Amino acid sequence: MPDKLQAPKGTQDILPAESWKWQAIETAARTIAGRYAFSEIRTPVFEHTELFHRGVGEATDIVSKETYTFDDRGGRSLTLRPEGTASVVRAVLQAGLLDQEGARAKVFYLFPMLRYERPQKGRMRQHHQFGVEAFGVADAQQDVECIALQRDFYDAIGLKNLHLRVNSLGDAESKARYRDQLREFLEPKQSALSDDSQRRLETNPLRILDSKVPGDLDACVGAPLPSDALSDSSKAHFDKTCQLLTDLGVAFDIDANLVRGLDYYTETLWEFVATDIGAQSAVGGGGRYDTLVQTLGGRPTPGVGFGLGIERVLLALEAQATELSDARPPLVWIVNTTDVSVLPLMHELRAAGIAVDADLTGRSVKAQFKLADRSGAAKTLVVGDAFEVKDMATGTQSAVTREGLIDALR
Repeated sequence: MPDKLQAPKGTQDILPAESWKWQAIETAARTIAGRYAFSEIRTPVFEHTELFHRGVGEATDIVSKETYTFDDRGGRSLTLRPEGTASVVRAVLQAGLLDQEGARAKVFYLFPMLRYERPQKGRMRQHHQFGVEAFGVADAQQDVECIALQRDFYDAIGLKNLHLRVNSLGDAESKARYRDQLREFLEPKQSALSDDSQRRLETNPLRILDSKVPGDLDACVGAPLPSDALSDSSKAHFDKTCQLLTDLGVAFDIDANLVRGLDYYTETLWEFVATDIGAQSAVGGGGRYDTLVQTLGGRPTPGVGFGLGIERVLLALEAQATELSDARPPLVWIVNTTDVSVLPLMHELRAAGIAVDADLTGRSVKAQFKLADRSGAAKTLVVGDAFEVKDMATGTQSAVTREGLIDALR
């Protein structure tokens, strides 16, 4: 007998017992994003490989280690989407949404990402993200609007005990200056660094600050901070961001060591952490990327946004014992005691907006009630010479007329 087929390593099936939770998360995301006038965008699951090499950065772990890259039958190098921002920028540029000087665009997405990395709880090779991207506004107000949107989303789904960390890498010149300062500080300690960090020292030294290797952590003690390299304009931008967060009543801490691993980030960075859920505490973050649109072939256009993993959010909610609101309509199960098909009745009830199911195989009445209970039905409708509605939670039963059937089931 052949072996049973299994889902690929690092992927998971989202079965009916869990899929309603995903729908609740996605509904909250769409609702909150719409409230902030962000519109949904959907991009292909694969792109030309060059997009991620140019946009995300050759030296990032995502590009150098984690992408699923392959040649198609035409010999073109394609990559499964490892992150959302570069794909969104490509899409808005291709559609001409940023062609006009001063153009603005505000979009959000809900789609899967694919990265080849060691699977762990809340971090799958195929994972799903909710993200937003705002283009065309360089002012700190746009940073704070995105942060407020993200916070409102967490509030909408009931995620608690959140801690917001913020930092600034400064503009492109400030970031380059900091990169040089960090490299100069770490070069004398190169032999103490891990192999990965020794490679990063030349290609992307900021990523060393993200390392969890004890030797790397020791080497970074006393390292210069991004704030030491900020230009006057970047300091003013970050000060305004912090003041606006305070004005909105959003609590935060400045974390001078916060960096994010994608090359395109500039200016404001942020991350939300759930403080009571253990090691997988980061539940989403974002930042500004004012040079990315130009890097990918557009006119100079500022941008800012965030991404958060839906799997990670669901784990956080579970750790906090927070129940999502189940928006599925209560199910009515028809128990048929006659030889007449109940399909016409089911069709009528469904047209009236009532969720209905029934056994169509001719089982006994007792077996039909067992099916109703197993399905989680809120009510059963016993169809015979008369109609009787039973509340499955309380066990109470009441007779109803044919004319009053829809009102009784609603």
